[in-house]
Amino acid sequence: MFKLLKTFMNGKKSITNDEMINIHRILNTNIKKEPNADEDEIIFGCGCFWGAEKCFWKLPGVITTSVGYAGGLKNNPTYYEVCSGLTGHSEVVRVVWNKNDIDFSDLLKMFWECHNPTQKDRQGNDIGTQYRSAIYYTNENKKELIMASKEEYQKELNKKNIGQIKTEIKIIDKYFYAEEYHQQYLSIDGSRQYCSASPTKVKLGNFNGSNYKLDDEIWGNFNWEVDKCVLRSDNKPIKKYN
Repeated sequence: MFKLLKTFMNGKKSITNDEMINIHRILNTNIKKEPNADEDEIIFGCGCFWGAEKCFWKLPGVITTSVGYAGGLKNNPTYYEVCSGLTGHSEVVRVVWNKNDIDFSDLLKMFWECHNPTQKDRQGNDIGTQYRSAIYYTNENKKELIMASKEEYQKELNKKNIGQIKTEIKIIDKYFYAEEYHQQYLSIDGSRQYCSASPTKVKLGNFNGSNYKLDDEIWGNFNWEVDKCVLRSDNKPIKKYN
C-alpha cells in the first residue's frame, strides 16, 4: 500500500477516501478493477469468504480479489441480510487474473481443492445457504471448462467414495461488494483467524481443456493434508519462478 501511495505522491495526484478503501491490503491493486483484454474475472463460493479470498490472492498471476455477495435476489444486500438466508446470496470471492500468467484451469483447481464441494448449504462448521459451494460466471465461454473440471473432479471423488458435487454453477450479471471490513479480512491485524473450509484432500489433475500455467512448486505451498494450511500460511502472494 505504501508503494501505491508513493506513486500518487510523486505524481502529485490526490487520493480520495473511496480510492483508499478500494486498495487491496496485500496486492496493492484496485479491488473493483474491471478486467482488460489480457485479463478475466470469475466468482467463486467456497464457504466463508475470509479464508477463500486468501487462497486466491496468494496465487501468482492474480491481479486482485474482493469478497462479496452473489446468486441471490436482493440488490446491495448487507452482511446481516445475507446471513439471514432470506436474500438467497452466497458469500463469494471475485478474482481478476492475468491470462498470460495464470490459466482459468489453475483457478478451477484451487476452487475444487480448497473446500468440500459435496457439502450442501454448508462448509465445515458454517451452516446456511450463504455458505454453499458455487461458481458464478459472467459469460458463456467459461461454462464448458467449468463443467469439464467438475466432471473430472467428480471422477476423482468417486475413487475415494466421498460423494456427489453439490456446487451451484450458473451465469450471473450482478455481484455486490461486501462491507470494507470484510475485504482481505485475514490480513488485518487483530482479526479473527478463522476458516471453516473442509478440503476433501483430493487433487484435480488434467481435464478436457485444461492448460495449467502453475507448476508443482507453486502447488506445493498448499498441503491439504495439513489442517487449515492456508490459514496457517503468511499473507504474501506466492512468487512464480521461471
